[in-house]
Amino acid sequence: MTYVRPPIRPLPPRPSRYGVDPKFVTRRMADLPNMTSVLLEDLFPDSPKVLYPGEEGIQAIRRATESAMEHMDLSMIQPGDTVNVLASHHGFTLLGGEPYAEMLRTVYDVVKSRTGAKEVRLRAGVGLRFRETEEYIQRFELKKYFDRALGMAPIDEGIPIETEIGTLYGLKRAYDADWIIHVHNSDVREVHFHRQVDRAVKPFGMSYARIETRSTYHQNLGPRAANFTARAIFESEFVQSKFAGAVFMNMAPGGVVSIEADNDLYRINDTVMYDGLRYYGKVFHLLGMIDECIVGLDFPCPVPYVFSAGVIYCNFVGANVDLFDLSVKLPPYTWYTEALYGKDGRPLVPDVPPVNPAIKMVVHNYAWIGYPSAFFAEHLPTIVVGTKQAEIFEHDPQNLEYMKYALIASNLDEAMAFTYRTTGTDKVIAFDGAVGGINVSVSLAEDLRRLAPKASREVDTILLPKWLKQRGLSALAQEA
Repeated sequence: MTYVRPPIRPLPPRPSRYGVDPKFVTRRMADLPNMTSVLLEDLFPDSPKVLYPGEEGIQAIRRATESAMEHMDLSMIQPGDTVNVLASHHGFTLLGGEPYAEMLRTVYDVVKSRTGAKEVRLRAGVGLRFRETEEYIQRFELKKYFDRALGMAPIDEGIPIETEIGTLYGLKRAYDADWIIHVHNSDVREVHFHRQVDRAVKPFGMSYARIETRSTYHQNLGPRAANFTARAIFESEFVQSKFAGAVFMNMAPGGVVSIEADNDLYRINDTVMYDGLRYYGKVFHLLGMIDECIVGLDFPCPVPYVFSAGVIYCNFVGANVDLFDLSVKLPPYTWYTEALYGKDGRPLVPDVPPVNPAIKMVVHNYAWIGYPSAFFAEHLPTIVVGTKQAEIFEHDPQNLEYMKYALIASNLDEAMAFTYRTTGTDKVIAFDGAVGGINVSVSLAEDLRRLAPKASREVDTILLPKWLKQRGLSALAQEA
């Protein structure tokens, strides 16, 4: 008889202006009967060894960051200079946020001790939830650590940056120091947008940019085409005159693999693009093999960003195509894709790929507002658990139509009873941020174990070589 693992405890609800009070999240997907967990290292024995989480705890992040920064030249920073440590909100959603916060603290300590800089400040960018990084700064007490710390929103005062393609706009507060250090992570996150191209450069056109410039990325040029705007900003004379280096938390689906630090952002860029493809590719491919399932949203993030096995929900919505394959012109979900649907909900052109047909129903147990998500409820049958959660979506300016397409259930058990009866399947996958594995129903766990060897072979022999060749990274793979 096959041993059935207990579910992995999901990340707990988090107090936020963007979600319901945690007291209203009374039951989690992992608490449902017939739920189990599958460890990533059991599915893929060649999964990379992670340094966090691990026996050393958070100290592993500090040790690895200090070690990586030993090879980073900081001699350009003089005593009396000011330094902005540039961060992004997404790092705080990984593994509870503590590893990213600890990396930021360590960067502060190293820069202060090695350079004698007058001020080392934290400047943390964000997307459409303008106060989100302020919540993280408070949660991790970063104002007490940095000389100054503040969150930046894309509607804050801008600064013109002359680039080889014309004037683009960054955030003034990102660049109001003598030097900048770009501190980010390699998690593939919005691969439906960036397509794992220039992954390390992306924040210069996003987290550190004004909304007019970052909207080029989302709406004007579409996936594959917009990445050059971030590169143009980064390579501008203005940014290069301030750029001291970068420090990255290099991620795999199971946790933090390494800390990368360098004065050459493009060296880090090649590393994180390559590692992202080989670490996440097998999980993506395996999830794309699921034939039918019920999705449970159960994580403190907006709807598209809830996690399962290191993959965000909106990437599972597009898992019926290969999101890493650059010959795939259009993912099933991006804002650009949304614009190709008419008011009747039908595609305006014939080659718009549908959302993942394996998703039979979505149970929205816990997820935040702050990102336009009506597309998901419109295209996938959705049940929202609890009137409190439904109310905040009905009053969110970005989600005024979300509840137009969704049903409301009084509690999770009621939602699941309806879902099982309606869909005819008992296969469940929870997007709940479980670390090191996936919380799924026993029936889906059996499917994943059976399909994983095939997924692994196909990525190793066919898909990974293609992905690398498309990005000019084949030589890097041969060196490794």
